[in-house]
Amino acid sequence: MKTISTENSHGGTQGVYLDRSDACDCDMTFAVFLPPQAKARKLPVLWYLSGLTCTHANVMEKGEYRRLAAELGIIVVCPDTSPRGDAVPDEADNWQFGKGAGFYVDATEPPFVQNYRMYSYVVDELPKLIAAEFPVDMDRQGIFGHSMGGHGAITIALKNPGRFGSCSAFAPISHPSVSGWSKPAFRKYLGSDETAWRAYDACSLIEDGHRFPEFLVDQGTADSFLEEGLRPEELRQACETAGISLRLRMQEGYGHSYFFISTFMEDHLRWHARRLGD
Repeated sequence: MKTISTENSHGGTQGVYLDRSDACDCDMTFAVFLPPQAKARKLPVLWYLSGLTCTHANVMEKGEYRRLAAELGIIVVCPDTSPRGDAVPDEADNWQFGKGAGFYVDATEPPFVQNYRMYSYVVDELPKLIAAEFPVDMDRQGIFGHSMGGHGAITIALKNPGRFGSCSAFAPISHPSVSGWSKPAFRKYLGSDETAWRAYDACSLIEDGHRFPEFLVDQGTADSFLEEGLRPEELRQACETAGISLRLRMQEGYGHSYFFISTFMEDHLRWHARRLGD
């Protein structure tokens, strides 16, 4: 693991690191915030998954999580959103696919199968590295994210309920198998058999019997992607049918940007802290 940078912040340390990923067959960059309490003991860890076109840097620079994470004693890990590098296949003119748009799936279709294995990277490979290099209490893990990252957080929690004590999302892509901006990516990554897509679709996973105790979701009413891309009402219906507690908060006048995310970041951090406490 290579340290790219470290900065003091709120008594803790915001670091950016690089490591070679076997899952993605390339170098991957990620950010880790260590609150001041990490100098003395292991702390709970909160994974933040970013959205389309983003890297680790978007939430690190605009998410405004460090002050409260330092107060609460929570380590925050921010992975990248896709494999990177000149050798990684991409569609440079398509912001909804390729670099920056890994959708947290393990691709099965060439030429993407070699690199686009973000599910395995986030669920298996990166946690092992974080556990080896940082003072994390792996028995206390939470996960949250934005948009594509909200989709990733909810699907990963549903598939790994014994690992995570909490899950929340900002404007998640709730039903990517039917959403116009995610269906083409699923087809290219996972093939034309849509039954294979269900393993990475929150609504489908719930329909197929996967469960998680509760979710917190914030969604802006002025989000331009609300009806076509995000479809929160379909997640609400799936959770109600399955008996899953979903707190869906429709935030009047808010859009899809980090102005929205940073406004409600403290609510989400406190939600996770209450569920990851001693």
